[in-house]
Amino acid sequence: MNFCRERKSKITASRKLLLKSLMLAKAKEQWEQEQVDKQGEKERYLAERVTPLRTSGLSFAQLQDLCRELHEKVDVVDEERYDIEAKCNHNMREIKDLKLKVLDLRGKFKRPPLRRVRVSADAMLRALLGSKHKVSMDLRANLKSVKKEDTEKERPVELQQDSEKACMEK
Repeated sequence: MNFCRERKSKITASRKLLLKSLMLAKAKEQWEQEQVDKQGEKERYLAERVTPLRTSGLSFAQLQDLCRELHEKVDVVDEERYDIEAKCNHNMREIKDLKLKVLDLRGKFKRPPLRRVRVSADAMLRALLGSKHKVSMDLRANLKSVKKEDTEKERPVELQQDSEKACMEK
């Protein structure tokens, strides 16, 4: 049995090329149709919103009033455009910040080397169990107390003599 055989494609290269060119032609047709639809929508919207100006037969004062009205409309539209642009910039900044947070949460940043920290047993228990558990772990409390005199008595006599000689020499 030969497991390393290459899988042959069921579609020939020429058929693949033909299908690819047909798909590209269809995509081009759809894109052109979208452009025509957008242009028609734009013309319809402008025809609905913008009425044709009739300036023939108007006096100078009437033309000035018409210009003032148009300037007021332009100011209103300009304010709306500015507000929308400010909202868009704010949203873009927010998206950028959120993307940075996502990258940070994924861990694509260099982690600093950890340092050794001395922690007492009580602090470690508080960290593990939380601050509500007041467990004190005094390790020295369970140790047997030994007096210094007792240790000297238990020492062998030779060691005591050696230590006494060393003290005398000094």
